[in-house]
Amino acid sequence: MNQKIYLDNNATTSIDKEVLDQIINLTLPLNPSSAHFYGKKAKELLEDARAKIASYLKVKAESLTFTSGGTESSNLGIRSLLESLPKPKEKGHIIASDIDHPCVYNTLKHLEKEGFEISYIKVGKYGAIKPDQILPLIKENTKLIVTSFVNAETGVKTDIEKIAKIAEEKDIFLFVDAVAILGKEEFDIPKGVTSMGFSSHKLHGPQGVGMCYFKEGIKTSPLFFGGPQELEKRPGTQNLRGIVGFAKAVELLNKYLPKASENMKKLRDHFETTLKKELKDIIINGDGPRVCNTSNICFKGVDAESLLILLDREGVLASHGSACASGSMELSRVLLNMGIDPKDVRSSVRFSICRNTTLEEIEKALKVIISVAGKLG
Repeated sequence: MNQKIYLDNNATTSIDKEVLDQIINLTLPLNPSSAHFYGKKAKELLEDARAKIASYLKVKAESLTFTSGGTESSNLGIRSLLESLPKPKEKGHIIASDIDHPCVYNTLKHLEKEGFEISYIKVGKYGAIKPDQILPLIKENTKLIVTSFVNAETGVKTDIEKIAKIAEEKDIFLFVDAVAILGKEEFDIPKGVTSMGFSSHKLHGPQGVGMCYFKEGIKTSPLFFGGPQELEKRPGTQNLRGIVGFAKAVELLNKYLPKASENMKKLRDHFETTLKKELKDIIINGDGPRVCNTSNICFKGVDAESLLILLDREGVLASHGSACASGSMELSRVLLNMGIDPKDVRSSVRFSICRNTTLEEIEKALKVIISVAGKLG
């Protein structure tokens, strides 16, 4: 197979041609902090980009802070909220899960070392925090609830609307990692959400740029110090070309969604149904409702690493959905913490499509996967 079939879109997406054209055309020396003509032009482009994204999310432009990506957004959202508390040095209690992306999970583990008490909710094979699991854990000193809108490995969605209502009623901050939802499905930011993190390269925008939303009226502290950029929430010269590209990628969602979401779901469902029909012992990891583009599949009795290597050779590109170290597979923390048997975790592969994925590609990929998995099983 000469042409590659890319089924790892939760890792990153191809950049949209319209987005790329916007970036390429920005050839002037543009720094939004400069006072001269080019600086003013850069400032206009920056604020126009912010306004476009704000319009799509139905929030005020000043509630958006541009960052270097999803990792910085999660760190900024979580840590700056805690620093903004009346007595930030008094460590309190945080409610979270142990299946979030490393940029969230490792931030929480570091906060534990600083003295915060963290209650990690066990999500089980459902794959996401349920609202009724939160209420019994709330204490007088609970400062923050942290969760993901969509789990990047399994695609399982969290009921953010109900969790946001709890956070609002109990007057507790709520941070949501929304990297895996933007660009896949339409959504609204509930009133009870205090902060949300996003990343451009997950929705056919450029890499190296992200964004953090903060609810109106929330005073935050920066993670590091420098100039007064981004309303003094995130110092440093803005990645203007990246931001303009990000805004264009978000603007294009008005053109593609929700039709693209419906198409991705049809392709995903056809993909899973065919595999279940043609291969024995196929399990879809994550029992909860899932985002339209993600399949985390256990091929029981098949070594996932060997499967991925052989698929790669045949031009089908997927992933473990977990980190790899020194060329060897590290078992997914997400799947293990969901209570999935390590043997099944070792046999699990994540496939994630995008709005550009075609039925022809899916059909070709299915033939290869069925053939290769059948030989390994």
